[in-house]
Amino acid sequence: MSTDRRKRLAQVIKPLTELDEFSAEQAKSVCEPAKPGYVTTTIKTLVREGILQRVVVDDQHRFRWCEPERFQPEKWIDQQIHGLQVRETPEQERPREKLLRNGAASLSNGDLLAILIRVGVPKQSAIAGGNLLGNRFAMQLEKLPRTDREELREISPTINRVSYAQIMAGIELGRRVAAAQASHRQDETKITSTESAIQYCANEFARLASDAVQEEFHIVTLDTKHKPIRTHQITIGTLDASLVHPREVFRPAIRDAASAILLVHNHPSGDPTPSREDIQVTGRLTDAGKLLGIIVLDHIIVASQRCLSIREES
Repeated sequence: MSTDRRKRLAQVIKPLTELDEFSAEQAKSVCEPAKPGYVTTTIKTLVREGILQRVVVDDQHRFRWCEPERFQPEKWIDQQIHGLQVRETPEQERPREKLLRNGAASLSNGDLLAILIRVGVPKQSAIAGGNLLGNRFAMQLEKLPRTDREELREISPTINRVSYAQIMAGIELGRRVAAAQASHRQDETKITSTESAIQYCANEFARLASDAVQEEFHIVTLDTKHKPIRTHQITIGTLDASLVHPREVFRPAIRDAASAILLVHNHPSGDPTPSREDIQVTGRLTDAGKLLGIIVLDHIIVASQRCLSIREES
């Protein structure tokens, strides 16, 4: 029975993996002699598991592989036949065992999520749930922290209050570890060029580029050697020259006895191109800094596409 099923699945999967993109009719044509209904069912399974995605090209509905380089046809076929229950998964392929043997860096996103989910539900194991989430967020992992429990549960029934809390706790702990590592690196950091300013802000304000849904305005205070002292959030909301008052910006700089500051804000749209207001704010605060004897070194815009220096662009 399993041999027959393996053959039927292979008749569909192997021809499809040779195509980057295809329509339902193309799929049925290349997968002969598999029955059209079986081809359709298999494609639906691949879509549900986040391995294929539906796209519209020239007003035609088509299917495209999400991560073709990571999809393993034989392994997927095995999973369809034998299931993904932990007890049916070879010990060397179980996420926890792989982590202990090879380290966390060797695991896929699905494996890591399976460990955080821990316990499956009837008809779906933690491994299957982790794979579903890993496939769904393969191309947009930065969206996972902003996805609520009900949205995740629609992808996999393994997401309950406990597993959701474990996933979000794992994400937050990872952020804090990264922040602590960045803080240690900061001791050796000097802002001596536009490139170093951009690199520092890309690391320090990565959350703004990936997660923030509103504009946030921050400053980085710097000592006489232009080493970062600390960061300060000034405002949240659309950047407006009339709302960003020099008093609010330079108060923490004076308190830190800063010699210079970096201005930093994000563009949630992902496009770092400075607006007229961004340029006006930069000019106004630069002039105010001159009166106070505090240099405004640069204004860095962080966005998902890239980080940009207003000084360099002007």
